[in-house]
Amino acid sequence: MPTQKIPAIPSSEITPKVVFTDRRRFLAGAAALGVGGAIAVGGAGSLASHMPGGSSNVQAAEKLQTVPGKFTTTGETLTPIGKVTTYNNFYEFGTDKSDPSKNAGTLRTRPWTVAVEGLVKQPRTFDIDAILKYRPIEERVYRFRCVEAWSMVVPWAGYSLSEFINACNPLPSAKYVQFLSLRDPKQMPLLGESGFSQPYSEGLRMDEAMNPLTLLTVGLYGEVLPNQDGAPIRLIVPWKYGFKSAKSIVKVRFLANQPPTTWNDMAPEEYGFYSNVNPSVDHPRWSQKTERRLGSGFFPQVKQTLPFNGYADQVAGLYAGMDLRKNF
Repeated sequence: MPTQKIPAIPSSEITPKVVFTDRRRFLAGAAALGVGGAIAVGGAGSLASHMPGGSSNVQAAEKLQTVPGKFTTTGETLTPIGKVTTYNNFYEFGTDKSDPSKNAGTLRTRPWTVAVEGLVKQPRTFDIDAILKYRPIEERVYRFRCVEAWSMVVPWAGYSLSEFINACNPLPSAKYVQFLSLRDPKQMPLLGESGFSQPYSEGLRMDEAMNPLTLLTVGLYGEVLPNQDGAPIRLIVPWKYGFKSAKSIVKVRFLANQPPTTWNDMAPEEYGFYSNVNPSVDHPRWSQKTERRLGSGFFPQVKQTLPFNGYADQVAGLYAGMDLRKNF
């Protein structure tokens, strides 16, 4: 299908860069450790000045014109940008937290398209620049909780995924949405060391995807996403563990049945399909009752983990009547 232009609506342009990441670090020989990191930003200044070795792995930074988002968390201290740029999970670029910031410079984010397939009125392909201009880019501060029991507070930039889904024209029979990340050994030379099958796959139930909190994310801290943070387009689903927030998305599929997802396939006893933040359901190898909030100090702050990561008022109704221990 020819590349489609999403109808342009007042929106944003671009200029310097941004930070954060998420994805799970797989320990070979041990049961998978899920992830989807989200690293937060807290200080001013461009990303390049906080990168290890300068800006060698950061492309020409581009600033985003953003508007305040109404779905935003207030009263939280942002995680410093230095943590955001160096504490990432993106296994396609290495399994240590510092690897993506060192290795993701090989990722090319232009040209970039997102293919839409499955139960839609018509398959189509959207250009990333059209996606950027489709809706005003909102800044939303969200708590980010990793399944590894660390957390951050991040000022993301994007708009509700539901806006993009409406442009895709899914059929009524579509009950799930699958998101597939880029798989390119040339751009991701460490791909084979990631420990999981490729491409990275994640999925949401349709009502989860349509919830206004679910963010189609194109930037962080007012700047476009850097490579190690899932450039040029990713998800942020703030009430779920970070590995649910797929990065570097190249394909969106609308399906009638629950799609396979990477961490759930690898270790279903540890990483459920839903993976809602739930302090009452421990990981088999560690407690989820508390979290380590990464900040500016050497030692992280220990905080009590909130059900649905503190977003229960907005999303608990999606799971009414469900056994959240069984459907973890």
